[in-house]
Amino acid sequence: MQLSVKGKQLDVGDAMRTHIEDSLSRTLDKYFGDAIDVNVTLTREAHLYHATVSAHVGRNIRLQANGAAAEPYPAFDVAAERLSKRLRRHKRKLRDHGNSNDHDVETQMAQQYILSGDAEAHEGDDSEGDGKPLIVAEMATDIPSLTAGQAVMRMDLEDLPAMMFRNSSHGGLNMIYRRPDGHIGWVDPRGNRGE
Repeated sequence: MQLSVKGKQLDVGDAMRTHIEDSLSRTLDKYFGDAIDVNVTLTREAHLYHATVSAHVGRNIRLQANGAAAEPYPAFDVAAERLSKRLRRHKRKLRDHGNSNDHDVETQMAQQYILSGDAEAHEGDDSEGDGKPLIVAEMATDIPSLTAGQAVMRMDLEDLPAMMFRNSSHGGLNMIYRRPDGHIGWVDPRGNRGE
């Protein structure tokens, strides 16, 4: 496992790195054997420490978990426990539903844009004076071909607020998203129609 531990506004010592490596090795070995790479970022904001763990555990399988606490060790431990819980759920769903691992998932390339949400900050900017939002970043992304259940599982694993996927049952583009009440919303323009 390739491990990267970074600290923002704090120094991450050898003892913390060892604690992180031991904890993640035990958790990931238990569920997936060996992860490809793991990135851990520890930050300090006011009186809280935040830990973000992002793990690439297999082809097309990425996990992300966050934690916050008054000290850096407990913040990481909260994030590691959330990661472990997601892995446990993922394994259980695969076992209960007989789903194959997502090793042979077809993907389609698409462009992803990040738009500036602060329109007032760019009013005096002459480069975008036509009222269009300012594009902050532009990158390529993959749109996987999945069932709705697989898409929900992947969205939970990656801790995403929303996910676009190609519905493997009819080939149309679908969107799932986490609603404010905690449930999952599913947008399927084609529905069950065979158009």
